[in-house]
Amino acid sequence: MNDTRFHQLVDETLESVEEQLDGYDGDNDIDYEIQGNVMTITFENGTKIIINSQEAMHQIWLATKTGGYHFDYKDNGWFCDRTGLSFFELLSKSCSEQSGDTIKFN
Repeated sequence: MNDTRFHQLVDETLESVEEQLDGYDGDNDIDYEIQGNVMTITFENGTKIIINSQEAMHQIWLATKTGGYHFDYKDNGWFCDRTGLSFFELLSKSCSEQSGDTIKFN
């Protein structure tokens, strides 16, 4: 994959996360901000999730309260290089755990 395609895929992924957070209608207050290639999601209880792209490795990284994950793009999606789970599966699980509410990304 070339850098242009990588940036396009990252942008699409972050836009999807942003749209889904904007549509969240649960009881918890969830804020996010994007600065450059870094998205920080902040929950009402003060915990954070950080999503960023690693251009040199063509990966998306996800940092959560319980650990960090690296995702490679394959089979039309981002998949964790350790667990094999998709980016949106791990993001949903992490956001749900950190917020105390069920949050589902797709």
